[in-house]
Amino acid sequence: MRLKDLKNFQNSFTEHTELRLQRNSLVALALVHGNLVRNEKNTSSGISARVYHKGVFGFASSPIIDDVTVKEVLRKSQENALMLSNLEKSNKGTLPGESFEVIKDFSTKKNRVERKDMIQYLKSLYQYASKTYPDLKSTTFLINNLDIEKTLVTSFGASGYSLVPRTVLMINLSLEKDGSTYDTYEVFGGLGQFEDHFDKPEALFEKVDQIYEKVKDKSEGVYPEAGYKDVIMDSKLAGILAHEAIGHTTEADMVKSGSVAKDYLGEKAASELVTLVDFAHEYDGKVCPMPVYMDDEGTKPRDAVIIKDGVLKTFMNNKDLAVDLGFEPTGNARAYAFSDEPLVRMRNTAIMPGKDRLDDMIASIEDGYYLTRPSNGQADSTSEFMFGVPNGYEIKKGKLGRAIKDTTISGVAFDMLKTITMVSDEMFWSNAGMCGKKQWIPVGMGGPAVKCKINIGGR
Repeated sequence: MRLKDLKNFQNSFTEHTELRLQRNSLVALALVHGNLVRNEKNTSSGISARVYHKGVFGFASSPIIDDVTVKEVLRKSQENALMLSNLEKSNKGTLPGESFEVIKDFSTKKNRVERKDMIQYLKSLYQYASKTYPDLKSTTFLINNLDIEKTLVTSFGASGYSLVPRTVLMINLSLEKDGSTYDTYEVFGGLGQFEDHFDKPEALFEKVDQIYEKVKDKSEGVYPEAGYKDVIMDSKLAGILAHEAIGHTTEADMVKSGSVAKDYLGEKAASELVTLVDFAHEYDGKVCPMPVYMDDEGTKPRDAVIIKDGVLKTFMNNKDLAVDLGFEPTGNARAYAFSDEPLVRMRNTAIMPGKDRLDDMIASIEDGYYLTRPSNGQADSTSEFMFGVPNGYEIKKGKLGRAIKDTTISGVAFDMLKTITMVSDEMFWSNAGMCGKKQWIPVGMGGPAVKCKINIGGR
């Protein structure tokens, strides 16, 4: 069923209606120390509809895609809307809508390879790593290729088709030293399909060398000294902090439910060096890691400038919450699967680059740490956070010192942002983010390196 087929149903829309056709295709491969432990290929597809009536949405979906089922899904969503509106009795009135059409297809123009070719690619990387570095305790090579294809039509005239693929390759190497195991990873790829990023495995051999050197340094490194320290958070770490600890608190549904960000609206929330933006689809003339040209409510997305020169300016929202909070819709309504309702979700969230050189930032610290990569972590609606840091280095008298072993950082993000005194002039995008707010969904996150004060764990 194509866009023009879906448009045929628009004449039957009697009130605010969104009709979405979606297919997600996933290829996931994992090679652990030369053994193929995951070899997955699956596709899920279906149709869904939402109808808005007197302040509430009714939703229905089905994995069956034909004219009869589409009509039935539309009928059920309207029936659900009527039932819920009778219970809620909110009668909020109409929601904003605009008429436009967008077609965005990011599928590869190259000849497609088969899954066996991807597996052989991983095996070639493993063979190089195990032969070159026989002291490795284990190796893990992962490929994840997710294609999300959506077709959407609305009662107010918005319509669109998008195919947004993302392919990432993760390499993790581990060493054992003095009875302890140390590991380090890197992620490659991003927007596009396998063929767009990976040709010959030899092109990544140098990256394998670099990962090995990092894990070697780490195994010979030291534990950091615990305390409230001057640190430089590299762009990879600053990006996930922007997403988890700031981004989630400024999603409108979180704000409405009591997020601390509500208290900062119009107030100083960070150093004046900090500007934080959730980009819709482009930054600096280039497509972002997870571009959204039409959200899943049929809104034309715009960049949400959340913090401008240290002041909290706005929240990310959908149509309904934009009305509640008195803002314009930002186009942040996103759904992962056809059977999911759109939620307020981030797209590409980043702190904007500053004017400082990373070398000067390092030179400015007498005794601190350069933290280069995040691992797992958590944050809550108060912006309190804790993240693992698997890689970093000492800074002694303005120079990088020994590598550090695994540690953690913690604090309150809005407090930490106020301690930022330097922001690097480089911009890095992380292309492999997955956000787990009720439903997993791909996101982009990024930014520069920042100098700040933070609580760091010790041994």
